[in-house]
Amino acid sequence: MKIFITRPIPKIGIDMLKKKHTVTLQQERRNLSKKEMIAKVKDKKYDAILCLLTNKIDADVMDAAGPQLKVLSNYAVGFDNIDLEGAKKKKIAVTNTPSEEISISVAEHTFTLMLALSRRIVEADRFARAGKYMGWDPDLLIGQDFYDKTVGLLGMGRIGKEVVKRARLGFGATVLYYDLHRDLAFESESGVKYATQEKLLKQSDIVSLHVPLLPSTRHLISTKALRLMKKTALLINTARGPIVDEKAVLKALYAKKLGGYALDVFECEPEIDCDPTDQYELKKLDSVIMTPHIASATRRSRDAMARLAAQNILDVLSGKTPAHIAK
Repeated sequence: MKIFITRPIPKIGIDMLKKKHTVTLQQERRNLSKKEMIAKVKDKKYDAILCLLTNKIDADVMDAAGPQLKVLSNYAVGFDNIDLEGAKKKKIAVTNTPSEEISISVAEHTFTLMLALSRRIVEADRFARAGKYMGWDPDLLIGQDFYDKTVGLLGMGRIGKEVVKRARLGFGATVLYYDLHRDLAFESESGVKYATQEKLLKQSDIVSLHVPLLPSTRHLISTKALRLMKKTALLINTARGPIVDEKAVLKALYAKKLGGYALDVFECEPEIDCDPTDQYELKKLDSVIMTPHIASATRRSRDAMARLAAQNILDVLSGKTPAHIAK
């Protein structure tokens, strides 16, 4: 059978597919536009497409691929880039790549951002590099301790639970969480406390986002949510950019109504700012730490994603139910 991979991924996944099927790999390390994607798959009779979260797969792309297309294997944990309803109507399986390796990597990056923002690490680095350090000063770059803080997690899936291990068990922080599905067993095991979304936002010193991007979570953090948060609170986003109303956060930061924002994802990604013509810019603020969507960027995690993405395709093409169906 024939498989199309939209851009290079770790070799381990490609080799798994090549052992049993014919693989066409888009060699350029760039994102294909919708027009290019359609041209790449039209009349090629691919049975499977291994795509990335940066590939928008809608009904037009699926139509161009043809009725023989059986599976869209997303090299990502999220799958907001794929039209799930359209795929369901066409009986195309959509799979993703959640794993322990990815959960740990993203949780570690999340925790790194929490600590870096709390202790003003990036700001201090810039300060020292600029030659501004003139000697020890008791008031220089005062940050926040972590151990006595309340951390609020919006979303308690695999990644959220790994964050809990580090915040609660490693640093002794109080952890609140909100999720559509309450996990009583995990509460008992870990000492985390369930809270309503409103209570969590009001009481947390650090709010970290771990929900998928859905219509219901788009702009979950809005002006309304920010007004509930402490003026000293820190916001962390390693989930998806549009979960946060970036303009609302920027206004809160400029008005000193939010303590800081650390993000690995952007609302208008890959653009850093949605509106470059206005006065509000993330990159101008010392209270902002940005990383370019690298929360899962470890060799172990990326190899695990490649193996899972490939195995999902192999399972579907052999008539098996893949381990990770996007829902």
